Parts: sequence; C-alpha cells; structure tokens
Amino acid sequence: MDYFKKKQSLLYKIKKNRKLKERKEEFFVNCPKCDYENNKKFLDENYYICESCNNNLKMPIDKRLELIFDSYKKIDINIERKNYLNFPRYDEKLNNVREKTGLEEAVVVVKGKINSFETYAFILDSDFLMGSLSRDVGHIIVNCFNMAKKDALPVISFVASGGARMQEGIFSLMQMANTTFALKEHSEEKNLYVSIMTNPTTGGVPASFANLGDINLAEPGAMIGFTGPRVIEQTINRKLPEGFQSAEFLLEKGFLDDIIKRENLKSYLGKILEYHQR
Repeated sequence: MDYFKKKQSLLYKIKKNRKLKERKEEFFVNCPKCDYENNKKFLDENYYICESCNNNLKMPIDKRLELIFDSYKKIDINIERKNYLNFPRYDEKLNNVREKTGLEEAVVVVKGKINSFETYAFILDSDFLMGSLSRDVGHIIVNCFNMAKKDALPVISFVASGGARMQEGIFSLMQMANTTFALKEHSEEKNLYVSIMTNPTTGGVPASFANLGDINLAEPGAMIGFTGPRVIEQTINRKLPEGFQSAEFLLEKGFLDDIIKRENLKSYLGKILEYHQR
C-alpha cells in the first residue's frame, strides 16, 4: 500500500509541476543568455529584448510584421505537404507543429509597405522545426522572388534557421540551389534584395540565399555560421577566436554590412527602400 501511495504522490507532483510550468510559460519567457524571467507584457512593449541583459529574444512573426510594416497582406502559396522519403513519424511531427504554431510551413510571405514604400518579405520562424529549409519552404521562397520580379519590387528576408531539414534529405539540400537561382533571376532584373539575419542563422540557409543580399544585415548578438564551433575546432584542430560566429565578429571581418537594433529597423529599411526606388 505504501508503494502505491508513493507512486500516486509522485504522479501528483509531476502533474502539478507540469501545470505550474505551463502556467508560468503563459506569462514569462526565460532569456536563454542570462536565464532572467521576462514578463511577456514587457517583451511585447519592448521589442522582445531581455530586460536584464538586452539580449534579442525570439520575436513572433506577427510582432515582427507589426514592428516593420505600415500595412501588409499575407500571401498563401500552395505546398505539397508530402513526406518525400517516407521518413518515420515525419507526418505526425509536421501535424503537431502545424497545430502548435498555426503555420503551414516554417516561412511566411507578405506584401506590404514600409514608410509608404512597397516591398515583398519572407520570414522564417524558428518555432517551426527550427525554421529548417524543406522542399516546401524552398518552393515558397522561390515563389516570393518570382512575384517580386514580376512586380519589379524589392524582397526583404528575416532569417532564423537551423539549416536543411534532415527528414527530407536531398530534397531539402536542392533548395539551396533553387532559392539561389530564383534570387539570381530577381537580381538580374535590377531588383533589390535585403537579407536580415537573426539568431540563429545556420547550416544551408547562410550558405545560400541568406548571405546573398545586396545588403546583408543582422540583429545584435545573432549567431551566424554554417556549422557549430565545436565541429570546426575538431576539423581544423585549432581554437577559434572569442565570439567567432557572432554578428559583431562578422561585421568586423566584412561579412555583414551593418547590425541594426530592432527599434531602428523600420526607419533603416525605409531609407534603403527610398534610396533604391526604381
């Protein structure tokens, strides 16, 4: 009897702790850098920047769109929703993350105005399988560049990604080439492309369209790189410099054009769009 009482007591504690955690997550967000508990209301009003250490936290897509655009319209692009390699439990995983995020895929495309200047934009969401590059994500980005080319308008990208989606293998890796060719055709028509890299931007994404902007920008403290520092150190058998893959380090070495704070981003992009009017 004591055994069953202890087991029931343990289950009660687990359920109670889970409920407390879920309740806490409704109102607070922990900073991954300093572990400070930020009130969600404070974050909503302060660009999702940590109150304690000024770290740029993950910003929801709708909040980012509200921050940047005067007005915008989301554009639906048909996707196949197909498990190309019949990867085990991949369909189940996609259905779960679609239900959780309310998104069809890891990228959203919009057409709108920034300081009255019209532009297309696509935003990768790291809440959807780490913003990974799937066949459908590539298809959506290609269509965004094609629509912008047809309308002779710029494209702005907001990138947060863990790279290629492993469940799709070669179909994912092919999107590095597909998106790059679509961007090339867009640029050949003298259309502007501005890439804004947020934390993290890694894998096949910075190895393709993310680093091919006419203007390459980043948010403060963003991690940008093809693979993790531990893998690189083991490969080259050398210790890497401090902050090797930070936006600040890459700006110093000439890989970025600028680092822009969130509160300044709308006016900065507005100026760029104004200077590059067709």
